[in-house]
Amino acid sequence: MTATAHVEPSLVETDSEVADIIRREEDRQGTVLEMIPSENYASRAVIEAVGSVLTNKYAEGYPGARYYQGNDVVDEAENLARDRATALFGFDHANVQPHSGTQANMAVYLGLMKPGDTVMGMQLDAGGHLTHGHKVNASGKLYNFVSYGVDRETETIDYDGMLALAKEHRPKVIVVGATAYPRQIDFARAREIADEVEAVLMADMAHISGLIAGGSHPSPAGHAQIVTSSTHKTLRGPRGGLVICDSKYARRVDRGVFPGSQGGPMMNVIAAKAVMLKEAATPEFQQYARQTVENAQTLAQTLEDAGLRLVSGGTETHLVLVDVTPLDVVGNVAATALEHAGIVTNYNTIPFDPQPPTVGSGVRMGTPALTTRGMGADEMRQVGQLIARALEAHADEAELSKIRAEVNALCEAFPAPGLPR
Repeated sequence: MTATAHVEPSLVETDSEVADIIRREEDRQGTVLEMIPSENYASRAVIEAVGSVLTNKYAEGYPGARYYQGNDVVDEAENLARDRATALFGFDHANVQPHSGTQANMAVYLGLMKPGDTVMGMQLDAGGHLTHGHKVNASGKLYNFVSYGVDRETETIDYDGMLALAKEHRPKVIVVGATAYPRQIDFARAREIADEVEAVLMADMAHISGLIAGGSHPSPAGHAQIVTSSTHKTLRGPRGGLVICDSKYARRVDRGVFPGSQGGPMMNVIAAKAVMLKEAATPEFQQYARQTVENAQTLAQTLEDAGLRLVSGGTETHLVLVDVTPLDVVGNVAATALEHAGIVTNYNTIPFDPQPPTVGSGVRMGTPALTTRGMGADEMRQVGQLIARALEAHADEAELSKIRAEVNALCEAFPAPGLPR
């Protein structure tokens, strides 16, 4: 007897509800101006790797030292990703297993410290991340975080204040990096401060890793001993994380990831990280990184010309933080109005914000995804004017609908890559 060929049902045949959700999300992504700085469009090649059969393989452990058999092939994928990460960012060692930037940060803490040890991180309202010691996060619950911030006048990092706090509290680790800080970070100055108190400098480059890879932001290499990152955002990869470090910290970092905080890695995502790292090493990506920063600066200038107040007065990165309080509105209301106009941002706290993080006095927006769509300076001026109009008309649904129509036309002119046509 010959075996009858079995044709597996498609997703739409197996689960029409999930298939419909995916289709509608594809439509949404293609028809809005995606301006959340931590979001981007992954390439079709990255998406293909994420959706591959590598998702079937359990690979607990590390290449050459797994706790399951049958890993010869996927070991090659992980080694490729590790080699590409160290070459791209200039470090001795890479761990590409973290499931996210948050997991990467927590793994480093676990590998380097004991619960209760003192760490320094950036305040949330100054632009820091939850995993930099916020009290509602595990980082703030497990470790004694001391927070540094920004100067009230310039709204830029107060390095003198950071040094004073470091001398007072003698942290084991100092974390630099941010999620809503529009200026470049002085890694050399931060290392001087860390050396002064014999602390390890850890750079969280989650937001700026693509800019660093593309040569449009100073690198932490040679300054920070350990660097963490997510792999989406400006890197345009799959959702995930990585850690790169000097060889001295390799074993502690690896043990912090596995077995410290994770079990088996997602081999399909690791393969997609390898694809992303290859893409990020190209001249085309360098141009993308440059254009992302130039677009952000054009956007910032347009918003400022329209009378909006920008935190720190502008940007040197991929993001802009707008203080919406002069418009007599709070951040979450402003972000909702922008979304009604087809412009997707997120509300955010600003330095010394009287509002809680669930409300915020600012709106955070960025150019990574729009730049991926091929938009340049002319489009940024148009987008900036649309944003200014929408914020002024935040309570006027008729005007927001008019702006939405203009957004639709712009999206049609610049189709999002990686989405079905």
